[in-house]
Amino acid sequence: MTRFWLIKLLRTVITLWFVVSFTFIVLRTSGDPVVALLGADALPAEIEHFRELWGLDRSLFTQYVSYVGQMATGQFGISLRDSRPVLEIILERLPATVELGLAAFAIAAVIGIPAGILAALQRGKLTDRVVMVFAVFGFALPNFFLGILLILLFSLYLQVLPSSGTGTFLHLIMPAATLATFTAGTLARFTRSAMLEVLERPYMRAAAAKGVPFWKRVLLHALPNAAIPIVTVIGLNLGQLVAGAIVVESVFAWPGIGRLLVVAVSQRDLAVVQGLVLVIAVTMVLANLAVDLLYGLLDPRIREGAK
Repeated sequence: MTRFWLIKLLRTVITLWFVVSFTFIVLRTSGDPVVALLGADALPAEIEHFRELWGLDRSLFTQYVSYVGQMATGQFGISLRDSRPVLEIILERLPATVELGLAAFAIAAVIGIPAGILAALQRGKLTDRVVMVFAVFGFALPNFFLGILLILLFSLYLQVLPSSGTGTFLHLIMPAATLATFTAGTLARFTRSAMLEVLERPYMRAAAAKGVPFWKRVLLHALPNAAIPIVTVIGLNLGQLVAGAIVVESVFAWPGIGRLLVVAVSQRDLAVVQGLVLVIAVTMVLANLAVDLLYGLLDPRIREGAK
């Protein structure tokens, strides 16, 4: 059991190290941030001054060692644009993204999982077809397009919801619904597939032969045994909500880390971009780690296989 947890944690650390290294290399080889910030008309003396001030005049290896060392101690550096600690800037925006992500996930789970169960129980019938049509619509429609459609309908035409910003519950409705659509469609499809597989198992037919009530068979026998693939999708999509929020936050001018990342990339603010990429990577990795650990709790055979 101890080896199972240690292997998962080791993989997590290696993945984060790879993300940190890859981000550093890509950002350092994609252009000079000093020139991007000061402009092409900046004097060579000014460019050299700021390169020395920000440590960009040192060798790539020296910058990398310093960067990894800072990240290992939780120091994300100083913003080239605002001259403030990156961690402070991220923490200002993080609550808005967490609020949006949790609201979107709650909507997706409440709609997607019951819809998938209903479709499986009504296999081949009109209800099944309707659910699958909406599921395909959900994960096939781009977030930015759906967001613009919602703004046109509810903000410009009906004028019942604000088109951008934050501050009230009404501001949250359209961004959360847009972000939840893909996840809800994915959950519905995978829940349906998992339930259909379990419903055909011999123990389900045996439970029916013993006279176990229908809904008791579904809730106490079918759903727990279909949990692993559903947990997989939930974990992966929960991690992707932060990355997916980049587009949604830009469309609705939501003041979260997704919108901050877009601005930081356009301004070539290396420290902020590096910090945000690491935060998004940590979210994804922790979501996958949580899924792996839940596997071990849901199915002891997985733990045994890791020994």
